[in-house]
Amino acid sequence: MRFAAVCLALACAASISFAQAPSVPAPAAESNAPASGPITIDVEVTDKAGHPLPGLQQQDFTLLDKGQTTPILSFRSHDPGPAASQPAQDAPVMVLLIDDVNAGFQSVSNERIQIDQYLRRNSGHLPVAVTLAFLSERGFSQVSQPSTDGNLLASVLDQHQAELRDIGRSAGFYGGAERLEMSLRALQALARYEEDKPGRKMVVWVSPGWWTFDNPNVIVSSQQQRSFFDLIVNLSDSLRRGRVVLYAVDPSGMNDAGSFRTFLWKNYLKPVAGPNRAEPGDLALQVISTQTGGKVLFGSNDIAGEIGDCAEDASAWYTMSFGPAHSEKASTWHDLAVKVDKPGAVVRTRNGYYAQP
Repeated sequence: MRFAAVCLALACAASISFAQAPSVPAPAAESNAPASGPITIDVEVTDKAGHPLPGLQQQDFTLLDKGQTTPILSFRSHDPGPAASQPAQDAPVMVLLIDDVNAGFQSVSNERIQIDQYLRRNSGHLPVAVTLAFLSERGFSQVSQPSTDGNLLASVLDQHQAELRDIGRSAGFYGGAERLEMSLRALQALARYEEDKPGRKMVVWVSPGWWTFDNPNVIVSSQQQRSFFDLIVNLSDSLRRGRVVLYAVDPSGMNDAGSFRTFLWKNYLKPVAGPNRAEPGDLALQVISTQTGGKVLFGSNDIAGEIGDCAEDASAWYTMSFGPAHSEKASTWHDLAVKVDKPGAVVRTRNGYYAQP
């Protein structure tokens, strides 16, 4: 899907009127394939300290669809151990994505050092298979096959040089719109690439994220809201089908921990139920991460440690499936919730899905 029509059609009313804003016709969104067969979700259960809880049984879980108990059609407990010894359908893969588009050059340089430290931990023996990916102004690319050999991956990282950005924050509103377009295009390309591959994919996107355009002077027309909504639905469906869990790791560290920008995404955590409620902020990296059941990590200079926190999710988790509801109206939002009958248990999973006729 092309995103230029959506992103570049936004207008900043503080400086120009909406009618004067550059705009191109929005291409037709791809049709949403109705859910055919069970929906599969991965469920992370941790204690209050954030450590995964293994050994739970199906009877410990209750699945709610729009608040109503829904039968669990299949259930599997994962306690992988060494990732290299697991069958392909069970072994998770962690995609470490370095964002050269949305982070400043200094941040990218620092995060590369920290990622190298993570890869070389424990003499290079990684607890989960990792593949390296990059987002630059030339586009999204994966540069390695999944491997638990951290030393090998560190060598690949050394050979892939960081790229200077042409579209920095000084480019203002339209630069922000272009970075949003690049980022969302990359996210959808990644989701599509993973759709046909088995197993759980943990995408650790090392980036401060892209602009939310959370500003009363930014005007979004009803037609543009429709385009945003179609994009939200398509991304949600694609990430769900690919069993992609997104983790947002902000490399800005303590320097940016208290800024207003760091928390703007929290204004958009409520699911988008219809086109008239869709805004650019609903597609923020941190928002999508939360919706997939991942983590949002910021305010720390220990990027290697934060990546390790994400990787810990691969030590134990649960997979279950259920029959999706069907709706008379296309793309009807259904909240999902999973409850666990264990004191102190904390659950993370997808927060819902869009039902189709």
